[in-house]
Amino acid sequence: MIQTDPYKNLSPDEILNAIDNAGYRTDGRIFPLNSYENRVYQVGIEEGKPLIAKFYRPGRWSDEAILEEHRFSSLLAEQEIPAVAPVVDAEGNTLLHTADYRFALYPRVGGRTPELDNPDHLLQLGRTIARIHNFGAIEPFQYRSEFSIDAYAHEPSQFLLANNFIPADLVEAYTTLILDLVRRIEQSFDRAGDVRYIRLHGDCHLGNILWNNDAPLFVDFDDARMGPAIQDLWMLLSGDREYMTARLFDLLDGYCEFREFDPAELRLIEALRTLRMIHYAGWIGRRWDDPAFPMAFSWFNTQRYWEDHILSLREQSAMMDEPPLDWEPE
Repeated sequence: MIQTDPYKNLSPDEILNAIDNAGYRTDGRIFPLNSYENRVYQVGIEEGKPLIAKFYRPGRWSDEAILEEHRFSSLLAEQEIPAVAPVVDAEGNTLLHTADYRFALYPRVGGRTPELDNPDHLLQLGRTIARIHNFGAIEPFQYRSEFSIDAYAHEPSQFLLANNFIPADLVEAYTTLILDLVRRIEQSFDRAGDVRYIRLHGDCHLGNILWNNDAPLFVDFDDARMGPAIQDLWMLLSGDREYMTARLFDLLDGYCEFREFDPAELRLIEALRTLRMIHYAGWIGRRWDDPAFPMAFSWFNTQRYWEDHILSLREQSAMMDEPPLDWEPE
């Protein structure tokens, strides 16, 4: 269900008071950071380093699911795997409450974007992701969802159609295309066989990785869930086939130093890319009544956007017919 303006009561005073009540003395400085699903701010602290305050979107995750995310990133950090974990208060809590909102505090960390043209960066990214996956494979999530075709294709596309986001003259083209894409995605999973699902970062794009002290640092585990290992790898691969293959070799050279990789999962790369594209459009649609979304995504819900979206999905249909990238373990 769409929740209209879920952050309307989250004023600057509410944010500062919440952090003061958590035991810190704020200095009045507050800067919004680039986040739409949740609201994230850098907050100045008197006689201390600024903190990052993350206010969770109401109704998205249960308390148990949020705490499971916190535990995962905290245990990774304890294992000296470079992941940013929430701050623990004097009572041992990481999930805090104020009025209508739940929030967590994080240390501020710096860094730059990893260079995907740099083989050393890819090698180190592969090593670190493998270490995350080794820990993620120990036990499953109990409260967080898993990647599924229903959640990433059926549900978002049906939502968009039911709420009249698709222009009338494109409804038939979109509907038939989604049916065809889902069939091809299912075939990709069938060809991959019995792929193991493990705990993942879940949203492993460059915006969630900082290059810090000559090593990657992973932030924002908000989308952590169960899924195939390739989900945390494919978003680091783009471009034409030759370019992706070269990047894949560097990435998996590092990954396989710490964890075995199943080559069958390479059959899922374009299927997962397609799912993300469908889901992304549905995500914006579901949040359209949040005033931040029309301002940030002004190009969405226009005739041109849906024409381009359908064209991109048709290109993905062709990509799923291509053989998987060539890679064999040494």
